[in-house]
Amino acid sequence: MFFSKSFGYALRGVLYVSIEGKEGRKIQIEEIAEQLSVPRHFLAKIMKAVVKKGILNSTKGPYGGFSINKKTLNTKLIHLVELTDGTELFNNCILGLKNCNGKNPCPLHDEIALIRSQLLNKFGKTRVGDLTDEENVNFIKSLAVV
Repeated sequence: MFFSKSFGYALRGVLYVSIEGKEGRKIQIEEIAEQLSVPRHFLAKIMKAVVKKGILNSTKGPYGGFSINKKTLNTKLIHLVELTDGTELFNNCILGLKNCNGKNPCPLHDEIALIRSQLLNKFGKTRVGDLTDEENVNFIKSLAVV
């Protein structure tokens, strides 16, 4: 897998809150973890980082939980990658070679460079809100079925 579980959990968690919390409803971590079938404590740690970056809001207490804010739907996917994985994965050799570069490429360098460029471009353009619109109904339904 190209991206970490942390990225996948962060993206799925933000999407879940974005979809289920559209009308101001606060979503508790237990619900998110259960619906997405992910470990609660690991997800909580990731969601805390998402809140710290201002992508979601969090309220403590029995009626608390995660909620969207003005920034949520406009957050680009690259920001979630930066938060969880960093952007080094767009620069490092896919085979793990330290001396791989344009002048000294590994056998996969040129093909992977093109794919990385396309991914970086796509993640730099795609917002959370783009993934939660009505055109993605089947995707939205599949969020909890992983």
